[in-house]
Amino acid sequence: MEDSNLSVQVAALRKLLGPAQQHGSEWIVTVPRTGYRLLGAAAVEEVQLAPLDHGLIDHGGRPSIAVLPFTHLGDDATQEYLADGLTEALITALTRFRWFSVTGRNASHVYKLRPADGRTAASELGVRYAVEGSVRKAAGRGRVSVQLVEAAGGRCLWAEHYDFGDADLFDVQDAITRRVAGAMEPELLKGAGDLAARRRGGSVSAWDLVARGSWLFHHVTRPTHLEARELFRQASRIDPELTEAHLWLGRVSAGLVGYAWSEDPARDLHEGQSAALQAVQLDEKNPYAHYALAIVSNYVDDFVLARRSAEKAIELSPCFALGHLVHGMTALFSGKAGAAAQALEDGLKLNRHDPQNFVWYTLQALAQLFDGRAEAALQGAVAALKVRPTWRSAMQAAAAANVALGRRGAAAAWLRECAQTQPGSADALQPLWRGNPAWAERMREMLLNNSISNSIAHQ
Repeated sequence: MEDSNLSVQVAALRKLLGPAQQHGSEWIVTVPRTGYRLLGAAAVEEVQLAPLDHGLIDHGGRPSIAVLPFTHLGDDATQEYLADGLTEALITALTRFRWFSVTGRNASHVYKLRPADGRTAASELGVRYAVEGSVRKAAGRGRVSVQLVEAAGGRCLWAEHYDFGDADLFDVQDAITRRVAGAMEPELLKGAGDLAARRRGGSVSAWDLVARGSWLFHHVTRPTHLEARELFRQASRIDPELTEAHLWLGRVSAGLVGYAWSEDPARDLHEGQSAALQAVQLDEKNPYAHYALAIVSNYVDDFVLARRSAEKAIELSPCFALGHLVHGMTALFSGKAGAAAQALEDGLKLNRHDPQNFVWYTLQALAQLFDGRAEAALQGAVAALKVRPTWRSAMQAAAAANVALGRRGAAAAWLRECAQTQPGSADALQPLWRGNPAWAERMREMLLNNSISNSIAHQ
């Protein structure tokens, strides 16, 4: 065990055990130039510790994952380095997310010489998840196959393959690593939330509350957002130093305001921005913290801070989909349609399955519309409606795109459908229209000139 890792584990044990009442100090004391000594071992045995999923989570409650050495399936042994490079690059990329703990290269490298399936390796390493993959390259073509396996039962949670041509292998490695890490991270986050939601009984940690709150958050309804907020608030009170409790409080506050589910937007935005700032202060290397600050700053119309925060999130983790998405949102709200469309496209490529993608696709559609690409805008609006069929903002974007394309009959059909759809919330686009009155007027004219009632046009 590395010295730095040992000190982290000791600090976690000290926090868990609390003060040694009989000795007036800590249970674990540091002995200079020697190591650590445990006081009152017999008394410590009486301390009741909550089970940590049999070693499948780290001391902070984060799910653990190991990246097994990728297998090289080709006949050319000189290409073995590509498999090794992908393994190390993926370990590095996953570590940047900070939502889960990643086993170091040395621990998993043993399986380079002693291959094992993901379930066996995960069990031996004491982790909840294992990533395994292979690389095959022949005749100028190559394929990388990857799968994410759950230790308990060996269930495959996610699998994908990526084809590449006879390009520079280092460039291919970087691109594939970004796509794998970007797609895998939401699956891990969802798994942590699902597990916490199913857990019953026993002690509940701040991390458990955050995980349960994230599961509720991704239902994207007013009741679940409100319930999630209470869990994040409770988690931040239990453990004021838990970065995730604060950043999620920032995220949910922005969501409540953006979807018009807030009874006091000014108060909620103040709470959300304060929480996000606290998250950044606690862990300035956490891309989620900077994302939370960016998203809530967009809703207070502080686009300068939002842009800096989004850029920092991407700088910390280039494969962080939400970083690219909020960067696109900020660019669009700032009136930069072309830059917004590109950033949103980058983010959506990395994460096709986010429950809130109906918002991101709608933003992309509007960015493309205002950038003069009406056909692409129509496709984006339809993609949003595939995620949430009743999203009125996407229907209006589809109608406007058809007007721009001269298809007024199709535009009228979209607006009739919009008029017949019960509004579930606001359109989450208020900062866009406030900051870009010319675009708001253009949108209004495209909809009104199609002889549709003013009641269904954008307000």
